[in-house]
Amino acid sequence: MKRPAFYAPIGTTAGDLVALLHPPYTAWNLSHVAIGAAVAPDLDGLVLAGTLVAFLFGLGIGAHAFDELHSRPLRTTLSRRTLYGLGFGGMLAASVVAVVGMNLISPWVLAWAVAGIALATGYAFEWPHFLHTPLGFALAWGAFPTLVGYWAQTQTVGLGALMVAAAMTLLSLTQRALSTPARRLRRAFDQAELTLQGGSSTETWDQTKVLATWEVPLKLLSGAVIALAIALLLVR
Repeated sequence: MKRPAFYAPIGTTAGDLVALLHPPYTAWNLSHVAIGAAVAPDLDGLVLAGTLVAFLFGLGIGAHAFDELHSRPLRTTLSRRTLYGLGFGGMLAASVVAVVGMNLISPWVLAWAVAGIALATGYAFEWPHFLHTPLGFALAWGAFPTLVGYWAQTQTVGLGALMVAAAMTLLSLTQRALSTPARRLRRAFDQAELTLQGGSSTETWDQTKVLATWEVPLKLLSGAVIALAIALLLVR
């Protein structure tokens, strides 16, 4: 059986749960939060930890569970009850973190949380359609977590934070440009073959090699963004 994603184990419930988390993309998204926090003038480690936990539950678990419930893109064997439990449980956990943050930081934490939950559930259930466009995806999963990470540290959003958010938006657009054709090839076609011709030479690429042209850069980019986030935090 062909894997629906390069990071998705198949054949077991544990593998389905790992796939549901979308490990490289969830880590990428959390890195945006960390990068936003790291460029703030002052860094509060406890606030950063809370922000990361909220995104892990809300996006990493909740939104991904609802996405699988909606259209089964990963073709997991997880029951609808399990997916509902993970979806609502993830959103509830993120909300609890937000309530704590509201009392410790600012009432505006709740506004950011409501916006985040709306983006997560809207993307999972494909409404509004804009969230499923490349730009909508990049703003929701690139700019938004970066700005939240920064705001949680400063309770302000300045030009510098907006420029970092713009950079993360461009990286997310790159992710979408690479992942969309790779995902379609993996999930919609049983096999693919690409023939290259130049002069007297001919080369044929099988599906594995064609996929590598998109998925190898995705793996490298996810590793680079994670490493950047860790480096920025370490230098603080």
